[in-house]
Amino acid sequence: MAQTVLNVAYGDDEEAQASAAPDVALKKRLHRSRRAGSAKALILVAPLLVFLLVTFLLPIGLLLLRAVDNREVPSVLATSAPLLAAWDRHALPSDQTFSAFVDDLKAAPRDRIAEVGKRLNYLDAGFRTLLTRTIRDLGNVDPAKAKESLIAINEKWGEPQTWQTIVDGSPALTSYYLLKAVDLKKGPDGSITAAADDAIYVDVILRTVFISFSVTVLCVLIGYPLAYMLASTDDKTARWLMMLVLLPFWTSLLVRTTAWLVLLQSNGVVNSILKYVGVIAEPIELVHNRIGVLVAMTHILLPFVVLPVHAVMKGIPTTYWRAASSLGAPPYKAFLRVYLPLTLPGVGAGALLVFILALGYYITPALVGGPKDQMLSYFIAYFVNQSSNWGMAAALAVVLLALVVGFYSALVIAYGHRSGARA
Repeated sequence: MAQTVLNVAYGDDEEAQASAAPDVALKKRLHRSRRAGSAKALILVAPLLVFLLVTFLLPIGLLLLRAVDNREVPSVLATSAPLLAAWDRHALPSDQTFSAFVDDLKAAPRDRIAEVGKRLNYLDAGFRTLLTRTIRDLGNVDPAKAKESLIAINEKWGEPQTWQTIVDGSPALTSYYLLKAVDLKKGPDGSITAAADDAIYVDVILRTVFISFSVTVLCVLIGYPLAYMLASTDDKTARWLMMLVLLPFWTSLLVRTTAWLVLLQSNGVVNSILKYVGVIAEPIELVHNRIGVLVAMTHILLPFVVLPVHAVMKGIPTTYWRAASSLGAPPYKAFLRVYLPLTLPGVGAGALLVFILALGYYITPALVGGPKDQMLSYFIAYFVNQSSNWGMAAALAVVLLALVVGFYSALVIAYGHRSGARA
């Protein structure tokens, strides 16, 4: 009897293994098929990834690297910079350091020396002039008598403060630009303090955030009713309204901004109509101030709120309204308790998109705004195009990128907490 039971159990095991074998083979084939599909998909998107890497991510990475790059000074003062790094910063450097400094200046091209002077001039105003005049009179200086000769050319070479400036500007990596971008500076002892002399960038950052937030609020307040009208009206009217919403996308940004400049100027259309109907007696200033910036940016960015909100509204069944009404909710309560919460994802997406785009606006504030309405992008463009200060431009770009990432992360975290609490 026991033998019979064992034989039956053994037979069951064999049958189970035989039935499981096809399942294992099928799983392996399915796994290979998925890997092959993933490989094909990767091959298809590889050109796009390479294109984005070469034309987008790599240039941005190189630009951000310039925020801490400081190779101009140590590359020119290749011999004297290491000697100055070991200097005690109290008495004058050694004669060997003076001689090495003269040799470095004589060996370097004039354009590289000009870059060094420009870089050190950020730390000590007038250093570029000092270096330029020294180079002009350096031709017959004997390296063996470099210390006396440099002091004879300009007595500032006999001051320890001059050499401390070179030491402060010699590291290959620097925090100078990033600190200056937030109105800070590093002292001789390494402590970080507020830069009271030219503290302007924190105000510019706050102004940028305030203007972007104001434009976002205006776009939401204007775009939400417009999106509701598009979602609730008949198809023919909705198509015409949608065409009017999309019309700004068919016109250049520069043309749209210039059009607002014409409309809002002292003798423009808006002031002329207001004077004609008797609302004002004298033209009011609507451009080259905050009003012009808000009006023009709101008009340009409005479609970025309307489109996502309209898409969400079209997906909300009309039966929700009727259900709320049948349960005794008045229209305003049905809107606030039922309809509005369902449209918040579209509102959040549109508001975030407008806010991020507004943070980087440059042309519109530059044309219709005044000196106190310029945003962070204006100063980035100034350092790139006019002063050729790539380090400062990159540092401000880092600040702008940090603002975008910070606000986006805050919104994602807040939305995650809201979804978790609702679950």
